[in-house]
Amino acid sequence: MLMNLTDVLTSEGKVVEKQVDVDIAELNCRLGDFPVIQKTPLTLTLTNLGTNKASIEGKMELTFAMSCDRCLKSVNQKVTLDFMRTVEGPDEYKEDAQDDEQNFMEGYQLNVDGLIKNECFMDLPMKVLCKPDCKGICMKCGKDLNAEACDCDTFVPDPRMARIKDIFDANKEV
Repeated sequence: MLMNLTDVLTSEGKVVEKQVDVDIAELNCRLGDFPVIQKTPLTLTLTNLGTNKASIEGKMELTFAMSCDRCLKSVNQKVTLDFMRTVEGPDEYKEDAQDDEQNFMEGYQLNVDGLIKNECFMDLPMKVLCKPDCKGICMKCGKDLNAEACDCDTFVPDPRMARIKDIFDANKEV
């Protein structure tokens, strides 16, 4: 969705408040595809900061369907966006200086969906857990250790001792 910012960028001291329904159904990134389960309307405050310069303040809540990083169960993860960005009109913008900052501006148009996706990428949690003490799944048999324990051997040898183990295995009588 594109929003025209010409009046805000060109009128000194102009402040505009808007509520926008964002058309984002899924967030696609290298971590995976996360469908949006629930979202609130985006509240935007656009403020002129001078000639061809404006600040964009926004607030929104999104709930994504994600997988637990340990046991792979589905988890509803709430992400609260509360951001402030400064944008410049195409006459003032220098492409080499702030290329990452302005990738959601297209001339005098604000790409709202692109802005929201950028903010979501920055606010996604590093680790998603279904509960803080999630035990995960067994590395050998794949059982969910939260539901039941398994009888697999979980001994992991010290990798620093691998060379000594190789010497003993080579001299072992069959």
